[in-house]
Amino acid sequence: MITIANGTVLCGVDLVAKNVNLLIDDGKIIEISKEVLEGKIIDATNYIVCPTFLNAHVHIGDSVVKDMGDGKTIEEIVKPPNGLKHLALKNASDEDIINSMKTSMKEMLRTGTTHFIDYREGGIKGIKLLKKAAKDIPINPIILGRDDIFHEEDPDLSKVKIAIRKLLKICDGIAPSGFGELNDEVASLIAFECKKMNKISSIHTGEYENLQNDSLKKTGKTEVQRAINFGFDQLIHVTAPLNNDLDLIKCFEKNIVLCPRSNGAFSVGIPPLLDIIKRKIKPLIGTDNIMINSPNIFREMEFTLKMMRGFYKEYVSPLEILKMSTTNISSSVYNCDYMGNNENNDKEYLDVNIDKKNIFPTNISEKINKSIIQEENNAELFLSRKLSENPYLSLINRTEIKDIICLLNKDKLIYYD
Repeated sequence: MITIANGTVLCGVDLVAKNVNLLIDDGKIIEISKEVLEGKIIDATNYIVCPTFLNAHVHIGDSVVKDMGDGKTIEEIVKPPNGLKHLALKNASDEDIINSMKTSMKEMLRTGTTHFIDYREGGIKGIKLLKKAAKDIPINPIILGRDDIFHEEDPDLSKVKIAIRKLLKICDGIAPSGFGELNDEVASLIAFECKKMNKISSIHTGEYENLQNDSLKKTGKTEVQRAINFGFDQLIHVTAPLNNDLDLIKCFEKNIVLCPRSNGAFSVGIPPLLDIIKRKIKPLIGTDNIMINSPNIFREMEFTLKMMRGFYKEYVSPLEILKMSTTNISSSVYNCDYMGNNENNDKEYLDVNIDKKNIFPTNISEKINKSIIQEENNAELFLSRKLSENPYLSLINRTEIKDIICLLNKDKLIYYD
């Protein structure tokens, strides 16, 4: 039994700052109050007690090729199967890939991240490499697999189905690269098989405007509309939404992940965060390719906050940015009567049966098991020095590795020197 005492605790979905104590037993928060003081005492005076982070989109395998390809186009660097990244991964040894992934996971833990969603290259072998790397590290990878057959020009759909099912037996879902490398039949099959097996389907969509325009020219729909039409749960980037893309994301309760530093590194634009927040969509945040970014969520949040204020010339709340890496995973519920009854007649964009029981996505938060700080929830939190009177800005603007003194991930308590 542990009591974290005298800290500034960020409680509940809204991360309300309270001066309370936390009593933790067997990895669960069993009491939050000012009076409780039992078991081992951790004095959190002048510390912030924050939920641990979810890095909602990362390619951890390319830890082995850090900073490769700077100055080249996004297609040259990461487009499968012949991007610089993919060729480098093919030439890297298993040992080098495993060791580099271990280093990145340890950096995540050291900077407050206990959960991450990985777009796992390399098929079944790639999944096994990540599981081997994570075996002795107290971190929670959510592994979304893919297979090279998905990107063939004219794939045999029966073989695609077999590949999907084999992957889903050993991972948490499927994540192809994007519609530029994927035909519609394969996309539909991936989303269908994932839904049938209660697994996550995720895809890059609308990462930059040329992709959106190509999709419109080819199919009459944006990449976002196609992803929703096929039933994908999680949409990555959406840096260049067109038409009614954001309204559709809200109405169909799609999980959206923004990666601002990656978008900047690849020169593809700025995510429309203010428009997303104004629609009461609850985005998540990810650091994307480790080959171009560290997996440090603090760096991602500070970049996002200040870039958005500078671009929009409007106030963006640091609390909303912090929620993107913590509690938004538990609160993505939108009240939208989607029946095409609006001025744009959104229904015409999609070929779906308007039956919310069938079209709503898997509850990703249940798969991730990410807790907010409240009684009866998992104890997943860290203690960081309080460096200003605003706890949200203290974390986003000022926190460094040296400021985190300990991290609790369910039943694992890690102290840092």
